[in-house]
Amino acid sequence: MQPKTKALTAAVTGSAVGIAGLAWLAMPASAGEAPQLPSISAEELVQSVLTTKTPALDGTVAVNNNLGLPVTSLPGGINLNIDAAHVYNDGNGNSKLTIQQGNADTTVVHNGTTVWTYSSKDNTANKSTLQPQARQPEGVPSDPAAAATQLVAKVRETSTVSVDGTARVAGRAAYELVLTPKPTEHTVLREVRIAVDAEKRVPLRLAVMTYGTADPALQVAFSDIEFTSQPASEFQFTPPQGAKVTEKQAGPQQQRPENTGDVKVVGDGWDSVVTGTVPSDALAPKQGQQGRNVDPKALLSQFGKPVTGPYGSGYLITTKAGSALITNDGRFAAGAVTEQVLADALGAK
Repeated sequence: MQPKTKALTAAVTGSAVGIAGLAWLAMPASAGEAPQLPSISAEELVQSVLTTKTPALDGTVAVNNNLGLPVTSLPGGINLNIDAAHVYNDGNGNSKLTIQQGNADTTVVHNGTTVWTYSSKDNTANKSTLQPQARQPEGVPSDPAAAATQLVAKVRETSTVSVDGTARVAGRAAYELVLTPKPTEHTVLREVRIAVDAEKRVPLRLAVMTYGTADPALQVAFSDIEFTSQPASEFQFTPPQGAKVTEKQAGPQQQRPENTGDVKVVGDGWDSVVTGTVPSDALAPKQGQQGRNVDPKALLSQFGKPVTGPYGSGYLITTKAGSALITNDGRFAAGAVTEQVLADALGAK
């Protein structure tokens, strides 16, 4: 199967860090009439998503991200920070993911206890050796099915879950699983919709919906997918000539850590907020191109409103999918939540 080339956009801010994931393309993923499928309960569909082992597959993925926020500010701290991707899985835990981010490509190959991560941008390769039965180490992207499954696991307890008809995604029949935040949640998102393959029970598309529009703020899906056996050679990797290679042993932990450097996820479920600090000189005036002086704080004042609170003072930038609060001393909080939740995440100065 040949990957399709699409016109893509990615409105992702520079403060998004950590584990990359996957997002969907600018054209609709559904086509044709909704398929007729046997009825299924929401709980049965959720359980099948959480327990299904990813089968052998070859799929193409691309991005349409209109969140206007760091993608780690999604519910549960899910990070989806790419332009396009191609994913392979052998059905036995081995996988290969090729990610496009601007003009650079990143290749991640997971074979047994070995994970290779290669970046074409700087011609570097990292080899990690996992403990037996361990998950992929920090910094390794997941496939779209895993990203959707992770989100379901993190928000199901704080959601009203339903099945809302059927859809056709990448030519395959799917159920539409809908997670709506309970009234106790402080998110500004309306719902998350996940198209689940009716036969394989693998998530094929994830759409993050906001109020006031029928268009998703973010979609995650396969544009093409084939559930077929993959050759063993697909999961072998040899660093290109001249690449700088580093090796490390991954720890025994089974879960990816929530914190990466000074960036961390505060809260859980729909109320998750990513917090951290910007580089010490990021808000200082500096000379830009053609000798022009650039004042980052002046730019913040144009796009955000001045705010104060226990955290001190700063600027609040609001989008349809949430908001970000940047303090004058360089701290930030961002999420699909209300201003008060951001203030609480920052705490007192």
